[in-house]
Amino acid sequence: MFGFIIRALITAAGLGVATLLPIGVYAHSWKSLVGAALLLGIVNGIVRPILVILTFPITIVTLGLFLLVINGLMLGLVSLLPIGFHVHGLVSAILGAIVVGLTSWVASWFIGPSGRFERYQRR
Repeated sequence: MFGFIIRALITAAGLGVATLLPIGVYAHSWKSLVGAALLLGIVNGIVRPILVILTFPITIVTLGLFLLVINGLMLGLVSLLPIGFHVHGLVSAILGAIVVGLTSWVASWFIGPSGRFERYQRR
Protein backbone atom coordinates (compact mmCIF):
# COMPACT_ATOMS: atom_id res chain seq x y z
CA MET A 1 0.00 0.00 0.00
CA PHE A 2 2.86 2.35 0.81
CA GLY A 3 4.38 1.71 -2.63
CA PHE A 4 1.10 2.60 -4.35
CA ILE A 5 0.92 5.90 -2.46
CA ILE A 6 4.52 6.79 -3.32
CA ARG A 7 3.93 5.92 -6.99
CA ALA A 8 0.70 7.98 -6.98
CA LEU A 9 2.59 10.98 -5.59
CA ILE A 10 5.26 10.55 -8.26
CA THR A 11 2.53 10.42 -10.90
CA ALA A 12 0.97 13.55 -9.38
CA ALA A 13 4.36 15.26 -9.69
CA GLY A 14 4.51 14.17 -13.32
CA LEU A 15 1.04 15.54 -13.92
CA GLY A 16 2.14 18.76 -12.24
CA VAL A 17 5.09 19.02 -14.63
CA ALA A 18 2.72 18.37 -17.54
CA THR A 19 0.47 21.23 -16.39
CA LEU A 20 3.44 23.60 -16.36
CA LEU A 21 4.24 22.87 -20.00
CA PRO A 22 2.11 24.45 -22.75
CA ILE A 23 0.71 21.15 -24.05
CA GLY A 24 -2.98 21.42 -23.08
CA VAL A 25 -3.04 19.69 -19.68
CA TYR A 26 -4.68 21.69 -16.89
CA ALA A 27 -5.46 21.14 -13.22
CA HIS A 28 -7.37 23.36 -10.80
CA SER A 29 -5.34 22.54 -7.69
CA TRP A 30 -2.84 20.13 -6.24
CA LYS A 31 -5.76 18.12 -4.83
CA SER A 32 -7.04 17.53 -8.33
CA LEU A 33 -3.53 16.40 -9.36
CA VAL A 34 -3.43 13.86 -6.53
CA GLY A 35 -6.96 12.69 -7.36
CA ALA A 36 -6.07 12.36 -11.03
CA ALA A 37 -2.93 10.41 -10.13
CA LEU A 38 -4.89 8.00 -7.94
CA LEU A 39 -7.52 7.52 -10.65
CA LEU A 40 -4.81 7.11 -13.28
CA GLY A 41 -3.26 4.33 -11.19
CA ILE A 42 -6.61 2.57 -10.94
CA VAL A 43 -7.40 3.02 -14.64
CA ASN A 44 -3.92 1.81 -15.61
CA GLY A 45 -4.44 -1.25 -13.44
CA ILE A 46 -7.89 -2.20 -14.78
CA VAL A 47 -8.62 -0.71 -18.21
CA ARG A 48 -5.14 -0.46 -19.74
CA PRO A 49 -4.33 -4.21 -19.71
CA ILE A 50 -7.60 -4.91 -21.53
CA LEU A 51 -6.82 -2.31 -24.19
CA VAL A 52 -3.25 -3.57 -24.57
CA ILE A 53 -4.51 -7.10 -25.23
CA LEU A 54 -7.23 -5.95 -27.64
CA THR A 55 -4.87 -3.72 -29.64
CA PHE A 56 -1.91 -6.11 -29.65
CA PRO A 57 -1.87 -6.51 -33.48
CA ILE A 58 -1.81 -2.72 -33.97
CA THR A 59 0.97 -2.45 -31.40
CA ILE A 60 3.03 -5.05 -33.27
CA VAL A 61 2.53 -3.28 -36.62
CA THR A 62 3.52 0.10 -35.16
CA LEU A 63 6.51 -1.43 -33.34
CA GLY A 64 5.10 -0.49 -29.94
CA LEU A 65 4.37 3.17 -30.67
CA PHE A 66 0.63 2.56 -30.30
CA LEU A 67 1.25 2.14 -26.57
CA LEU A 68 1.75 5.92 -26.46
CA VAL A 69 -1.77 6.32 -27.83
CA ILE A 70 -3.12 3.89 -25.22
CA ASN A 71 -1.36 5.85 -22.44
CA GLY A 72 -2.84 9.06 -23.84
CA LEU A 73 -6.29 7.47 -23.92
CA MET A 74 -5.93 6.52 -20.25
CA LEU A 75 -5.01 10.10 -19.38
CA GLY A 76 -7.95 11.34 -21.44
CA LEU A 77 -10.26 8.90 -19.69
CA VAL A 78 -9.20 10.27 -16.31
CA SER A 79 -9.80 13.82 -17.53
CA LEU A 80 -13.43 12.93 -18.35
CA LEU A 81 -14.13 12.46 -14.65
CA PRO A 82 -15.17 15.62 -12.74
CA ILE A 83 -12.11 16.06 -10.52
CA GLY A 84 -10.72 19.37 -11.80
CA PHE A 85 -8.23 17.82 -14.22
CA HIS A 86 -8.59 18.55 -17.95
CA VAL A 87 -6.82 17.46 -21.13
CA HIS A 88 -7.61 19.16 -24.44
CA GLY A 89 -7.48 16.57 -27.18
CA LEU A 90 -5.68 13.34 -27.95
CA VAL A 91 -2.38 14.97 -28.89
CA SER A 92 -2.30 16.81 -25.56
CA ALA A 93 -3.11 13.56 -23.77
CA ILE A 94 -0.30 11.72 -25.55
CA LEU A 95 2.19 14.49 -24.77
CA GLY A 96 1.02 14.55 -21.15
CA ALA A 97 1.39 10.77 -20.93
CA ILE A 98 4.95 11.07 -22.26
CA VAL A 99 5.79 13.67 -19.59
CA VAL A 100 4.23 11.54 -16.82
CA GLY A 101 6.04 8.47 -18.12
CA LEU A 102 9.41 10.22 -18.20
CA THR A 103 8.89 11.60 -14.70
CA SER A 104 7.97 8.16 -13.38
CA TRP A 105 10.92 6.61 -15.17
CA VAL A 106 13.38 9.06 -13.59
CA ALA A 107 11.79 8.60 -10.16
CA SER A 108 12.02 4.82 -10.49
CA TRP A 109 15.82 5.18 -10.46
CA PHE A 110 15.48 6.13 -6.79
CA ILE A 111 12.32 4.30 -5.71
CA GLY A 112 12.21 0.51 -5.65
CA PRO A 113 9.20 -1.70 -6.33
CA SER A 114 8.28 -1.70 -2.64
CA GLY A 115 7.99 2.12 -2.63
CA ARG A 116 11.13 2.69 -0.55
CA PHE A 117 14.22 4.63 -1.47
CA GLU A 118 16.93 2.27 -2.56
CA ARG A 119 20.66 2.76 -2.40
CA TYR A 120 22.98 0.92 -4.71
CA GLN A 121 26.55 0.19 -3.77
CA ARG A 122 29.46 -0.46 -6.08
CA ARG A 123 31.73 -3.32 -5.27
